[in-house]
Amino acid sequence: MNFLKNLQHQAISLLIVGGLLLALQDAMVKFLSESTSFWQFQILRSLGNIIILALIPVFMGFQFSILRPRNFWMVTLRTAILLLCMVCFFSAAPTLTFAQMATGLYTYPIFVVIFSFVFLKEKLTRLKLTALFFGICGATLVIKPWATDFSFLLLLPIFAGFFYACNIIILRKFCFLESPFAMNASAAIGFFLSGIIGVIVVDGFIQNHTFEKLMPFIAVGWPKLTLLVFAFAFLASILNLSGNLCLVRAYQTSEGSWLAPLDFMYLVFALFWGKVIFNNFPDYLSLLGIIFIL
Repeated sequence: MNFLKNLQHQAISLLIVGGLLLALQDAMVKFLSESTSFWQFQILRSLGNIIILALIPVFMGFQFSILRPRNFWMVTLRTAILLLCMVCFFSAAPTLTFAQMATGLYTYPIFVVIFSFVFLKEKLTRLKLTALFFGICGATLVIKPWATDFSFLLLLPIFAGFFYACNIIILRKFCFLESPFAMNASAAIGFFLSGIIGVIVVDGFIQNHTFEKLMPFIAVGWPKLTLLVFAFAFLASILNLSGNLCLVRAYQTSEGSWLAPLDFMYLVFALFWGKVIFNNFPDYLSLLGIIFIL
C-alpha cells in the first residue's frame, strides 16, 4: 500500500514538474519571438533534441531500436499534426499574451470529448456534456468575440487545441505501444526538416509585407542568428525533452484518469510565467474563463 502511495506521489511530482518546464519553454519561445523566427527556432531546438536523444542509448545502455517507431506511418502522421499544432500556437506569439495562448491551447479537452464520441465510440455522459458547456463558455470569455478590438489571431491557439486533440486521439488509438523515445525522435526529425523547408519556402517564395506585419514570427525564414537565440534554443531543447519525459513517466506509473485533471496545472504555470517574464495578467473576465476551463 505504501509503495503504491509513493508511486502516486512521485507521479504527481513528475506531472507538476513536467508542466512547469513545458510552460517555461513555451514562454521562452514567446519571449524570443521578436528576435528569431518559428522556422529558425524549430531547426535549432530540434537539432538539440536529436543530439540529446541520440546520446541517450549510449549513456543509458539502451538499444538504438528504442528510437525506431513500430508504426511508422501513424507516428509520422502524429508528428505532422503536432507541427500544425505548434504553427497555430506560436503564429501570433508576438501579438497575443502568453495567457491567451495557453488558454486557447487548453480547450483541447473539448475536442477530445467530441472526437472520442465520434471516432472511438465512447459514451457521451451528462457530466461530459456539462464539462463541454463550461469549456466553451470559458474559451468565449477569454477570446471575447464581442470586443471591438477582437482579432481572429485569438482563434489560432484554439486551432492549436484542435490539432493537439487530434494528436491525443492518434496516440490512444494507434501509438499506445510506441516508445516515448521513438515518438520524441520522430517529432524532432520531423520538426527539423519542416524548419528547413519553412526557411526555404518563406525566404525564397513568400515576399508579402502585409503577411510579415501580421504574423512576423512565421513570415520570416532565417533572420540573423544571435548567441542569445542559440543559447535559448538549446535550453528550450532541454526543457522540452525533460518536460515530456516527466509527463510520460508520470502516466506510466499511475492511472491516467486520476492524473489527467492535474495536467491543467499548465494553465496555472502559464499565468505564473506570464506575470514573471512579461508582467501581464488576465483581466477578471479572462480569469473567469480560465476558471471555467479548469
